[in-house]
Amino acid sequence: MSTEGRSTTRKTFVAAVLLAFVALVIVVGLLLRERAPGNMGVGFLQGAAVGLLGALLMAWRLIKRPERATTFERAWSQTGDERDDNVLTRALAVLGLASFPLTAVAAIAIALGAETPMVLALLLIAEITIGAVAFIVINRRS
Repeated sequence: MSTEGRSTTRKTFVAAVLLAFVALVIVVGLLLRERAPGNMGVGFLQGAAVGLLGALLMAWRLIKRPERATTFERAWSQTGDERDDNVLTRALAVLGLASFPLTAVAAIAIALGAETPMVLALLLIAEITIGAVAFIVINRRS
């Protein structure tokens, strides 16, 4: 039984889903530019572009040179083995445990009069840092 037709169908489906996602992001970004305060739409579009480029780079590395893919790339794309999945799961568990107190501190800071955009930016940076450090530490120890 030939698998060539299935791979072409799968590639077409993945391309269609990717294009639909990009179209949705652009529509939401343009709506935010028109209706949201400040530069929210531009920030959304720039963040989405960086995230999409990162995802495409990861997919390209996995397709072209799967033996050189990092643990994170294999775990995130679910193409790795049990160890890769375990490292990502444990790192996300650490992030989940840390996110509750971080969010509570951010809510208290906002309630006490801190600038909301600054507190939310610091919260996001702290969560990204904790997730990255947890992944690196767990990856090195296991």
